[in-house]
Amino acid sequence: MNNLLQLKGTFEQASSDSRPGASNLPSGKSVKFSQLEQLKKNLEELKIFWSKENIFSGALISVYYNKVAAKSNRIQGLLSKSSITANSSIVGARFTNVESPKHIITHYVSMEIIDESIERLNICINILNENFDGTITYDIIKKINSNQRSFVSSKIAKTKFLKVIVDAFYVEKFDVLVDDIDLKDKSIITIYKTDVKTKELMEKLGISLQFTRVMDDTTILLRPDEFALLKQKAPYLISMAVSDITQLSKVDFDFCDNAVISIPSPGNEPTIGVIDTMFDENVYFSEWVKFTNVLSEDIPLSPSDYKHGTAVSSIIVDGPSSNPHMDDGCGRFRVRHFGVAAGNQFSSFTILRNIDEIISSNKDIKVWNLSLGSKLEINPNFISPEAAMLDKIQYENEVIFIIAGTNNNATEKEPKAIGAPADSINSLVVNSVNFDNQPASYTRKGPVLSFFTKPDISYYGGDGKNLMSVCTPTGEAFVKGTSFSAPWISRKMSYLIDILGLSREVSKALIINSATGWEKQKIDISLIGHGIVPLKIDDVVRCPDDEIQFVLSGVSEKYDTYNYNIPVPVSKDKHPFVAKATLCYFPCCSRNQGVDYTNTELDISFGRLNKDGIKSINNNYQSAKTECFTWEEDARKLFRKWDNIKHIREVFTQKNRPKTAYDKGLWGISLKTKERLDKKYGAGIKFGIVVTLKEINGVNRIDDFIKNCSLRGWLVNKIDVENRIDIYNIAEEKINFNDFDAMPRKSTN
Repeated sequence: MNNLLQLKGTFEQASSDSRPGASNLPSGKSVKFSQLEQLKKNLEELKIFWSKENIFSGALISVYYNKVAAKSNRIQGLLSKSSITANSSIVGARFTNVESPKHIITHYVSMEIIDESIERLNICINILNENFDGTITYDIIKKINSNQRSFVSSKIAKTKFLKVIVDAFYVEKFDVLVDDIDLKDKSIITIYKTDVKTKELMEKLGISLQFTRVMDDTTILLRPDEFALLKQKAPYLISMAVSDITQLSKVDFDFCDNAVISIPSPGNEPTIGVIDTMFDENVYFSEWVKFTNVLSEDIPLSPSDYKHGTAVSSIIVDGPSSNPHMDDGCGRFRVRHFGVAAGNQFSSFTILRNIDEIISSNKDIKVWNLSLGSKLEINPNFISPEAAMLDKIQYENEVIFIIAGTNNNATEKEPKAIGAPADSINSLVVNSVNFDNQPASYTRKGPVLSFFTKPDISYYGGDGKNLMSVCTPTGEAFVKGTSFSAPWISRKMSYLIDILGLSREVSKALIINSATGWEKQKIDISLIGHGIVPLKIDDVVRCPDDEIQFVLSGVSEKYDTYNYNIPVPVSKDKHPFVAKATLCYFPCCSRNQGVDYTNTELDISFGRLNKDGIKSINNNYQSAKTECFTWEEDARKLFRKWDNIKHIREVFTQKNRPKTAYDKGLWGISLKTKERLDKKYGAGIKFGIVVTLKEINGVNRIDDFIKNCSLRGWLVNKIDVENRIDIYNIAEEKINFNDFDAMPRKSTN
């Protein structure tokens, strides 16, 4: 087995040298004056509607597109004014339906901007009729842009005119978006952001809010009668709504009692945070767990409230002792356990408040296990409040959450969509498989927002006759569920971060990379994610002799973060390798942007260097210098655009042939940083990359690779597990300074 290599070098930074091209329609397309007239009519009707509403000064306008609209295809000529771009006024985004999605993007704009947009449409309609016989085509616009056809108007600039024309091509209509939402319990409501504070808006509608029911600028907790009042008086304000009462899946609680085992006292083992139901401090491993009940003292607790949380912590502390066939080689872990829920249902709003405070008060913990999950399915148009909170915490702190993928009940034959908070984009979400490496009988499925890959990976969670042994307040028990898959991944993640000293970005990429193979994935990615993580930690940090695996990490500061200096071994002027790479980063996310949730995109290209740049192993042409058009749907499907996990790979078969080694035989990596919003959230974002090279003839070329990297200025560290464990133990060793005081000292005379 070859050790994992850590390459330390410099990633160069470069600003984008490209400028937006001139506005035009897709080739062969045209726009008629009637399309502009329809949009003008929409805005005139909306102006009348909003002039009668008096709870804020502006207007909420929803733009219905005819496709999944890339940023470059969204309105630029309308709903804008001088320095105020249309993009800056976006307050929500969703899809019309999952089968054939189209964007609906909601803006909050002033009445003045509506007036200006109506006037622009009026001018453009007149120009179309007077100068272009009511229709303008791609070819005509191309001639205007190249000055082969003149455009003269005293009322509107050429660029603004063309932007309005392009807007009219992609926009089906303007309207007010009102959802038919029916919730019977307390509800977590997110309203569209306006120029009036949420508390003040609610008071205008006759709803009085205490500060304890306000989560942030736009998210509040309402009683059923208050929600009904909001729907009656201002339904257009509601951006998202979910029930506050979350029910746990009963499959997690299939317990049967048995005997207990023993354990030595804890030493300097790493600590993993657990947020779950209660923990029983009478179990055999309680010395390893520091428990805090964060619920109010007024909430009554029953013995059943301690089962789930105790079982989860038993796996993290001592899982291999009761499941020797699942010994991962990670050892034992200490736990800081926070009880945030009781019974089979709990308040999501309360948990949201508790989690934020828990993380803030425990900055030393890097890995958090969250095996609580909702019985309800996620909404295809927005991220749950719980997941959004976790994503925000992970963006702002150097922590990672390992989350259970939630479970189907035994009576449900078809997999349901996963439940909150398994829709968290920054978290590592874990589904379950049985020991035949097939999706477990209780598996639920992704994706999230019809696009993001969730779950991320899968692991063994017990199923059928092969259940998992855990410790409960009444002794040993046998269970199944994603709740019991996640703790095993938490153990591996803590081992990589706390013991081996790797960053969370690299550690997450390693876990995901280890789950992937060299063949085309046969099981639906919506059920098992990127694959099944190996049992042994050795198989995560080491690779077969015919493979070279190395990690890179860095920070994106500008548009292009790159290194063109990776010396992949050459044999007979060719590279005898196939390759795969996994990129992970933790972007800032905006829940009020709906389906356009992640603010930053890192687009990865990795492969051989030729005269044109990087010949990427996945043929990624999104950022190619040569003119190359990509539909937004294709960019998301083929290149995972806007996804914060990118896994690219070549398939290994007996037909693989060595690749031509261009020039000096160098390979390169380039990350292009792209922003969804006007604010630059990507500056300073950290990333981790894992690259694996497989020698197609089975030859071990790792020594050649290490030598070549050293010659080209790379600092190459071998991740020697035993050596790293020794370093960790020394670093964690407690020093008794009283022993130094007792030591004899030499006389100074």
